[in-house]
Amino acid sequence: MRIGELARVTGTTARALRHYEQAGLISSKRASNGYRVYDESAAVRVRNIRYLLDAGLTLADVCVFLPCLDGDVAAAPPSDKGLRVALERLAVLNERIAAQTEARDRLEAALRERTRDRVRPAV
Repeated sequence: MRIGELARVTGTTARALRHYEQAGLISSKRASNGYRVYDESAAVRVRNIRYLLDAGLTLADVCVFLPCLDGDVAAAPPSDKGLRVALERLAVLNERIAAQTEARDRLEAALRERTRDRVRPAV
């Protein structure tokens, strides 16, 4: 199948597919006209990549799961390395959330202090 069809059946974009290919997560052959042509199995692989990205992993993190991208990633138990990567990513996300929460709280306090008489809180 060509890149547009793969994008359509997987709910992604051709640009994302080219990015996945550049990262070594999927591969294609070139037709005589230069178009990328993907095997039918590429759809499963792309859906698994999307699943992992949607779970909060980065494309670099997804590379760790390369050996199992052709199966049912959601149902398979993670390898020790995959579990370690996921736990590390979770820690990073938790740190970012904590930092953003602190920034929000500081801004909220500053606004409350400086606008006490001018702005009424929403009810």
